[in-house]
This record gives sequence, structure tokens and C-alpha cells, in this order.
Amino acid sequence: MQSKRVAVFAAAAALALFASACSSDGSKASDGGGGGGAEITLARNAWTASGVNVEIAKQLIESELGNKVKIVDIDENAQFAGMESGDIDATLEIWPSGVVEEEQAFIDDGKVVKMGELGAVGQIGWYVPDYVLKDHPDLATWEGLKDPKTAKLFATAETGDKGRFLATDPSYSQYDEAIVKQLDLPFEVKYSGSEAATVAELDTKVAAKEPVIMYWWTPTAAYAKYKLKEVKLPEYTAECYADPETVDCAYPEDVLFKAASAKLKTKDPKVFSFLEKFQLTNDDQLGMLPAVEIDKEPAEDVAAKWIKDNKSVWEKWLK
Repeated sequence: MQSKRVAVFAAAAALALFASACSSDGSKASDGGGGGGAEITLARNAWTASGVNVEIAKQLIESELGNKVKIVDIDENAQFAGMESGDIDATLEIWPSGVVEEEQAFIDDGKVVKMGELGAVGQIGWYVPDYVLKDHPDLATWEGLKDPKTAKLFATAETGDKGRFLATDPSYSQYDEAIVKQLDLPFEVKYSGSEAATVAELDTKVAAKEPVIMYWWTPTAAYAKYKLKEVKLPEYTAECYADPETVDCAYPEDVLFKAASAKLKTKDPKVFSFLEKFQLTNDDQLGMLPAVEIDKEPAEDVAAKWIKDNKSVWEKWLK
């Protein structure tokens, strides 16, 4: 939920400098370059596509530009303070629906620079497996969720008579608690804790053909694998999202964009230019995500294969 995200923003920002000093394996970032220029620090957020994006950028920056690259695992809130300070050089997949006022301020004051669109378009929403709609076609829209008897289909021991709405990593931008409250739905929002935990539960539910309703998004491999169908919420409007506490409509379409520390422009202009041109489409991501999410291949291996197969694409990023 957005209010949860605002509440943790100050604490997350305070941790940014510490987090950005550590790589994903906990080693301290060094000040030296990799033979070509300054060391570059890229943010990796807690979803699979972010990890794949970053691996492609890392491998190309190191092999083609000669810079050493450090990957930092950090949530989407704290990365803005990290970019402001210059401890994080860039992040490659920002979902604009999740950018709150405090984060937009970093962009407005010029300390964090928008670097153009990533090339992929995302859609967050409420999803159910297809068999849920086959058995209960009224659940194709939010009105079908208002009946307490229907809500009990999704109930758990934890939610009692109310249905459970399965949210994911609590650091994500999620408005579901507000939507449930504003639409007066007999549901409780419960957080799985991570993308992986949601997928694990979804796998179990689908295997047993049990009902589940959840926060999810595209592009992801799980969307196709589990034949997820979106439950239509009231149509999105900008006014609906004016107050995070009173959101009562669908999530907007997200044209994903990249951002960097303003300091990167002078720190390493070649890397800055490369990241400006860096683009991955929905098709690019969907061509890689199943290998990571379903086949459990390391993201670095999947990225390396993409690089090998798409030289004509990434060569343009270096010009």
C-alpha cells in the first residue's frame, strides 16, 4: 500500500548510503575502476526483470567500456537517496505509478536525472488464474468480489470470513489496502513477503485448482505460465491517485523509465550515454524471464545469452 511506502521512506533513505556501499555478496565497493574508467554502481530492485536488466548493463559496460560495475541490492524507495548522493549511479527500471512525492522531489531538484524510457510497458493489477473465472465468471470485475459468500472462496485461517487478497513484497508500491477499503470489499490484504514467495504459493494453488486473488504485473513469466486473468477494477484516473489513502480504481499503465545520479554525467559521460540508449522491450524481457523465473537459471547466464544473440541491438547503445 502506498501509505506504507511513504511511512518507510525516511527510514529507507537513511539506509541508502549503507546499502549502496555493499554489493549483493556483502563486499565493500572499491573506489577503483576496471581499467576503463570510474567504477559504476547499479541498483538492483527486488523483482526478476530488474535483475536481468542490470546484468545485461553490467556485462556490456565491463566488456565494451572497460568500467568495473558493482550491483547493489536496494529497494525502490532507498535508491533515490542513493542516486542523490552519488553512491548509486543508476537504476534501470522505475515504475512511475510507484514514484511518490518525496521521490519525485529528487528528480525535480535535478539531483536525480530521468534517462528516458526503458522500452517496456508494465501493468500492475489484480489477477486470478483462469480457472477461477471459468467457475465464477462474475469475478471478472470487482463487483463480483462484493458478495461476502464469494469472498469466502478466498478465505484462509488468517482472514476468517473475509477473503484474502495476496499482496507481495511490502516494499513494492501497492495501493490494494486502500482499494479494498474504498470499494468496501470483504477482503484483507496479506503480504507474501517477496516475488518468489508469491510465485511459490501461486504454484501450489494452481496445482490444486484453488482460488487465489493477488497483486501481480506484466511483463512476467508467471503471467503466461499460470494463465492469469486480470480482474477489472474501476477505470484509472489521475484524480483517483491524488491521495494514496483514497485510491479506488485500477493501477495505471506504467511506461517504465531509467534514472541516474546527476553526478554520473561528469563521472563517466560514456557510461551515462550508454545507459541513456539502453533499452529492453516487453518482448526482450519475456524472452528471458521464463529462464530465470521458471527454469531457475542464473540471471547473469541468461543476460550473457541475450547479449550473444542480440549484438545488432546493443551495438547501437555504444555509439
